[in-house]
Amino acid sequence: MIDQPDLFLRRLFDRAVEVADPMRSLKNFLPERPKGRVIVIGAGKASARMAEAVEAVWGPCEGIVITRYGYARPCRGIEIVEAAHPVPDEAGLQATARMLSLVETAGEGDFVLALISGGASALLVKPVAGVSLAEKQAVNQALLSSGAPIDRMNTVRKHLSRVKGGQLAAAAWPAELLALIISDVPGDDPAFIGSGPTVGDPSTPDDALAVIAQWKVAVPQSVRDALSHGSGVVQPSDPRLARTKNIIYAAPRQSLEAAAALASESGCDVRLLGDALEGEAREVAAAQAKEALALHARIKAGDPPIILLSGGELTVTRRGDGVGGPNAEYCLALALALDGAKGIHALSCDTDGVDGAAEVAGAVCHPDVLKVAAERKIDPYLSLRRNDAHSFFAAVDTQVVTGPTLTNVNDFRAILILPQFDHTPPARTR
Repeated sequence: MIDQPDLFLRRLFDRAVEVADPMRSLKNFLPERPKGRVIVIGAGKASARMAEAVEAVWGPCEGIVITRYGYARPCRGIEIVEAAHPVPDEAGLQATARMLSLVETAGEGDFVLALISGGASALLVKPVAGVSLAEKQAVNQALLSSGAPIDRMNTVRKHLSRVKGGQLAAAAWPAELLALIISDVPGDDPAFIGSGPTVGDPSTPDDALAVIAQWKVAVPQSVRDALSHGSGVVQPSDPRLARTKNIIYAAPRQSLEAAAALASESGCDVRLLGDALEGEAREVAAAQAKEALALHARIKAGDPPIILLSGGELTVTRRGDGVGGPNAEYCLALALALDGAKGIHALSCDTDGVDGAAEVAGAVCHPDVLKVAAERKIDPYLSLRRNDAHSFFAAVDTQVVTGPTLTNVNDFRAILILPQFDHTPPARTR
């Protein structure tokens, strides 16, 4: 019996985050500390926590790691620098230059450990010649608003950078380099996690231009000019990558399975919908609501609760002027599609604690959320049209705010369907 459905869903989310905590999981993939010089570098929302986990095993290390503002962790040797995410800033630019200067001092007998997690695309900043930081910021913002999938966005980012697409690893040659990576991308392709700074990439500047065209990304002429002159992205066969090894040690699937195990232990019938879902948040919400309503119509009193779990990274094509993110927009679209169906509760959150650019992980959607909105004179349809889902859930008091989780294994979505005696559809709120 699940007496507090919303709290139960939050427990599942917390479990998914806990499993991906670097302090819990990284040590199992860390080799013995090499005898010679060791340099630790890294970038991402989880990178400072990863550095903390490394020093817990290896002791103080030389190095520099760049993380998001508010995500720093205490380290005894590794310097932790905070910078802006999701749009890069001057702090990231300067820290990236220092990181490249450091790895370029590595020799053949040295060992470089790279700690990479989602967020590294914005935090590692060194634009190609002819593109300013301000122009790079504008392109990043336009990509985030375009609705393009993360792998397509990262294709553009790589070809506008002198550190992504294998270029960080190439800078460390001839040292041995091990990259430990937390995946936040559907499919767990290391080439697209943080735009693959330690992974060779076969794409071309023409591929980046194709993304810009397909998703109608507004870019300055300097960006088109830079792409027309090629880029420094490192091909997978480049000999400078011969001593580089990339290991994904934490991924969305592990977290989803941990949440599934907890739900199963609680007596739920667990249905995994996949850990690599992509697409427009509101469209995925509509499809999952249809599936949930079909199950809701068949479930009987005495049946175990059904829970639908999914991961991946949804997108939002920004059309309005509101404050939102993919998880909150998914929840709002789901609430509208479910239309107050009794016994269906849902949660959608980003495991890094930040949905879009807001300091909010996501939201909970319960059967009365539209009723509460109507009582408070909040129009959910208008909120959706304006991409203002965070404001909507703040007004109905169902936001999920975690603060920095210090990890990042993508989105976590759960729909809980409880057995009901009454399946009469509720009166429409609009």
